[in-house]
Amino acid sequence: MSFHATVLTLYPAMFPGPLNVSLAGRARAAGTWSLETLQIRDFALDKHRSVDDTPAGGGAGMVMRADVLARAIDHASQEGDPRPRLLMSPRGEPLTQRLVRELAAGPGAIIVCGRFEGVDQRVIEARALREISIGDYILSGGEPAAIVLLDAVVRLLPGVMGNESSGAEESFEGGLLEHPHYTRPQVFENREIPEVLLSGNHRRIAEWRRSEAERLTRERRPDLWRAYSKAQGRE
Repeated sequence: MSFHATVLTLYPAMFPGPLNVSLAGRARAAGTWSLETLQIRDFALDKHRSVDDTPAGGGAGMVMRADVLARAIDHASQEGDPRPRLLMSPRGEPLTQRLVRELAAGPGAIIVCGRFEGVDQRVIEARALREISIGDYILSGGEPAAIVLLDAVVRLLPGVMGNESSGAEESFEGGLLEHPHYTRPQVFENREIPEVLLSGNHRRIAEWRRSEAERLTRERRPDLWRAYSKAQGRE
């Protein structure tokens, strides 16, 4: 069973975009995963195809209507559809590698791309949308975030990465940032490849990589380091 993504958006032309090249593009062409986009405006009922209205209680901007979005979600998710319903939102839970693995192990996802000031809370609750954030910043809409999420998920699908073991040592796998990488030439602008990597001693190389991953995580991501240390029983 392939992974099937349905994206609800006001800008279908943004897809597949970068998902049509490199690993994701080849996997899509091979049928490992599929992508469908739905234009939210197609589910509006008035002649202007309105999808938003002024916020209740006043304030700047517009809010996506619950009724229009609910019709779009219901069309995308027929009865018995097991796929999770996601809303890309800056207030959502962080997109982590753990969540990416969870999604990659499933049948796909229905992804709602918000716009304007946000989405009517009632449709979030009524359609059990799981809010997901890719970072603490604001985008013009959920489409770039949806592309990020799908790129992260697709590369974990079976057969997508040529070397299946390559994903095991990447950043966030195992709770650490990734160790530094080197390749030829052996000397670049008077900077040499660390001697241990040329030693051929696989045990020493593995120890060095783990040590460097721990050092980088400790220096750059104290939050990850605290969680890792706790998991390792160092606290």
